[in-house]
Amino acid sequence: MSKATTTQHKIKIRKGDLVKVIAGESKGKEGKVLEVLVKANRAVVEGANVIKKHAKPSAANPNGGILEREAAIHISNLAFIDPKSGKPTRIGRKVKEDKTIVRFAKKSGEEIK
Repeated sequence: MSKATTTQHKIKIRKGDLVKVIAGESKGKEGKVLEVLVKANRAVVEGANVIKKHAKPSAANPNGGILEREAAIHISNLAFIDPKSGKPTRIGRKVKEDKTIVRFAKKSGEEIK
């Protein structure tokens, strides 16, 4: 049996970006991207998609108990927040004169640092 082939697209959201959740249980929440899982096309967003994890007692957590932590969200359910207007926007990429690739917000045209 052969595995289903999936095409890898360039993920335009990076760690540290401010994003808004546009679909799912956490719809409407905004937060900073803590981690991007490229192979899974997912990202972990601060304060969004919070799950409860049962932990056994360990050296780091001697009491154990129920911990709340963020789970990964699919990239398609996230929208980048425009630094100029504060509204969700798509991200484009362009090559500058010095041949460096920069990201820019499609709504305002502003360059993303």
